[in-house]
Amino acid sequence: MTNTKELSLEQREELLNILKKRFEKNMNRHEGVEWANVQAKLEAHPDKLWSLNEMERTEGEPDVIHYDKETDEYTFSDCSGESPKGRRSACYDFEALQSRKKHPPENNAIDMAAAMGIELLTEEQYRALQQLGDFDKKTSSWVQTPSDIRALGGAIFCDYRFGHVFVYHNGADSYYAARGFRGSLTV
Repeated sequence: MTNTKELSLEQREELLNILKKRFEKNMNRHEGVEWANVQAKLEAHPDKLWSLNEMERTEGEPDVIHYDKETDEYTFSDCSGESPKGRRSACYDFEALQSRKKHPPENNAIDMAAAMGIELLTEEQYRALQQLGDFDKKTSSWVQTPSDIRALGGAIFCDYRFGHVFVYHNGADSYYAARGFRGSLTV
């Protein structure tokens, strides 16, 4: 990883190969989308490739989950079976991290996502992702929290149990080994 947020030619080729294999293996996530068009878009936006590499590095297994014909944009999301391992044990945001007096976690979801150039999924996006597979059957993922809930010290997270998406609340300063976050990136 470099400070300029650019990948070497070798890193780009390796990442594109990984993404292409995942894309071809999971066509149900992006029916009617051609990999050649996705790759051309990615090659035109090296900063987005860097962000996708961060998603991959933290074990998110990013894949295309949506194509907007009007804007000609592809949306990638973390499609790992469970919440990405490299993004767990984080509280919700910096304010929550600062308020934690004992045993603070190393990081928070909002700042980690921003540093990666991605956004936390919304509850709506999380529910849409679950239409493409069963995710977070043993883990949970922070999602974007409405400001009124956050103002009261809370944050929300989701998981998938018993064939349903569940939305829960917790103190924003809480963190667990089985809770991380899923992100999205539009290219």
